Amino acid sequence: MTAQDKDVVDLLLAQHEHIRSMFSTVESAAGDAKQEKLEELRRFLAVHETAEELVTHPNARTAEGGNDVVDARLEEETESKKMLADLDGMSVDEPGFDTKFAALKAAVLAHAEAEEEQEFPLLRSNNDQQQREKMASAIRAAEAIAPTHPHPSASSSMTTNLMAGPLASLIDRTRDAVKKAMG
Repeated sequence: MTAQDKDVVDLLLAQHEHIRSMFSTVESAAGDAKQEKLEELRRFLAVHETAEELVTHPNARTAEGGNDVVDARLEEETESKKMLADLDGMSVDEPGFDTKFAALKAAVLAHAEAEEEQEFPLLRSNNDQQQREKMASAIRAAEAIAPTHPHPSASSSMTTNLMAGPLASLIDRTRDAVKKAMG
């Protein structure tokens, strides 16, 4: 099965595995390589969470019990965004980095597990295969324009993401390009 053929749950499960791998890669790297891998992880997490907030969470809310499940996931995401924002721009060599990174890893992995156990079954039971495949396409579309930095002060609502997301994305992607150009 290719990434293009996956339904939304399969796509998100694959992304969760990638996130787990990225955490391990950051932990095993050193110096500039570690900093680079942290930036890749930060970008991936910011984009991934925005796409979930726009596509999967609203859908899961329509399932029986979905509101409580999604509300709990959004609280977790907000806390993770705050932790990620604390690390954003921090050098991997700074005192306290390892402690903050370990806390972020624990929070993100617990969140992913909760999604897999509580939210993904709602997506499977609430949508047929064709709808889940459409949702996977919507996830990919949202990721293409999502902000690349955490914005914990922004609400995790779909309306806020739709209104503020494009501007935040433009600013984030410009900042990323300038940083890359400057070395």
